[in-house]
Amino acid sequence: MNSNTQNAKIKSITEKTLIIGIDIGSETHYARAFDWRNYEYSKKPFSFNNDEEGFKAFSLWMNEIAEKHGKNTVIPGMEPTGHYWLNLGAYLQEQGMKPVHVNPHHVKKSKELDDNNPNKNDRKDPKTIAALVNEGRFSYPYIPTGIYAEIRSLSNLRIQTQEEISRIKNRIARWFSIYFPEMKDVYKKPDAKSGMMVIKKAPLPADIKALGVDGVNKIWRDAKLKGAGLKRAKTLVEVAERSIGNTEAPGSARIEIRMLLADYEIYSKRMDDLMTEIEKKLSEIPYIDKLLEINGVGIKTVSCFVAEVGDISRFDNPKQLQKLAGYAIVSNNSGKHNGESRISHRGRKRLRYALYEAAISVIGKNPEFKSIHEYYLTRTKNPLKKMQSVIAIACKLIRVFYMILSKGVDYDAQKMLNDIVRPESAAAA
Repeated sequence: MNSNTQNAKIKSITEKTLIIGIDIGSETHYARAFDWRNYEYSKKPFSFNNDEEGFKAFSLWMNEIAEKHGKNTVIPGMEPTGHYWLNLGAYLQEQGMKPVHVNPHHVKKSKELDDNNPNKNDRKDPKTIAALVNEGRFSYPYIPTGIYAEIRSLSNLRIQTQEEISRIKNRIARWFSIYFPEMKDVYKKPDAKSGMMVIKKAPLPADIKALGVDGVNKIWRDAKLKGAGLKRAKTLVEVAERSIGNTEAPGSARIEIRMLLADYEIYSKRMDDLMTEIEKKLSEIPYIDKLLEINGVGIKTVSCFVAEVGDISRFDNPKQLQKLAGYAIVSNNSGKHNGESRISHRGRKRLRYALYEAAISVIGKNPEFKSIHEYYLTRTKNPLKKMQSVIAIACKLIRVFYMILSKGVDYDAQKMLNDIVRPESAAAA
């Protein structure tokens, strides 16, 4: 029997089970204890600090109640409130318990049903959480350990660094729109290497005019930069000469862009270092190299997949991964009405986005995936819209990733194409 079904969860709760509802706070947590009939053992909420001393006091409190009432199993339930639950969850796991999560949306709705009041309450919340656990409305959180914990942390740092780089690039683009709007006529990207090198030494159009064509070209020659020469230098000087950019406060404008470029270099270097470390850690995961052999699948996709999924062996089938990513198909049917099916969007947002980006990449770079995409769009029976096809490709990638990482098989492009049941091939058979 699948242990993740609601019936299985309910069955796991017996008269020997102690259910602990925990309201998570940034500094202080509150807990209440119940049995399988929702009978409360705690006279009032037990408060404990979010530190080692508080955790030990909480553990002692639970053990005393369990011993007094003859309980041999403890299920601590909590809402996954930001990151504040992580340390407590890890501590409980170390104590041999399996902490569980309840959906915050379910907690809110259940409180409204109880007393028609959705307000947060340190006494009411633990009771609601415990009741949801008792009904089997919980999930088992995955707290990665070892190499998987390392990769998740590094992946989070990479995403944070990328967000900083994006913010800096936006600020650089804003600076150009004010002081040198014609720059976009020379470079499509504000962070183009040759352009950055010139702006670093000659930030404003007046500075570039003063350098002249030879001066600009000398910057690139001294740096031994390929792909930039006299023609590009001439174009840059020409647009600088006719620039309509703001000429007020030139001193502060120069300081601003130089600070932005310095920040950009710092975070770009940080990103390079992180990617090197991520690649090193990923090499410790079996069969990762087989994933990277798929044309269109890169190190960022793989690192995000491993960071969000963790140990692949904890999944019985790819459908569980599909659900985790929020790609589970839900139908909108009512009576005689058959609505359009859609994906749930209930799952790990980062994983869903990474798989979507990977699907776009393989459609553009991988011949077999491109062929599958075209088939989905043009098939006679139930052709898909473009977005639907991309999502279908993302789900197919989930199955491919699962088989490779769990079985160690090689990626087979021909098998991918053979999996498509075309009308003509079906008729021939």
